[in-house]
Amino acid sequence: MIDSETQERPDYEGPLDLPDDYEPEEEDEGHHGPSLADDLFALLEDGKTYAEAEVAYQKSRAGFTANRLKGAIAFGLGAFGVFHLALIAFTVGAVIALMPMLGPWGATAVVTIALIVAGVILLRLLKGRIEDIRDAFSDGDNE
Repeated sequence: MIDSETQERPDYEGPLDLPDDYEPEEEDEGHHGPSLADDLFALLEDGKTYAEAEVAYQKSRAGFTANRLKGAIAFGLGAFGVFHLALIAFTVGAVIALMPMLGPWGATAVVTIALIVAGVILLRLLKGRIEDIRDAFSDGDNE
């Protein structure tokens, strides 16, 4: 028997797979989804959320950069101080070394080389901090 023939019978109750309280939707109810105004309000809310997230991101990036900048300044000043001390030690050592022509040169060389090594280490740490700052402002292509 064809379905259309079944529906024409007087004792036809409908398809058997529908729930008992099934009521077909009326076509003229008018509910067709969100309106244009609802979409615009949602768009404005999304824009506001995006702006707040962007501001929070920029604040955290600025905080990170400020933290790294403080460390970079500290290492830079440390390197400057150590190199300054190395030059003072070399100068004083050279003056002392000129008097007896031996002995004081060894001490001057040891102090100067040790201070230069410390200065080079501080400069390498400074370079690392500066690279961290540079990475914070890069486009993010390296990630």
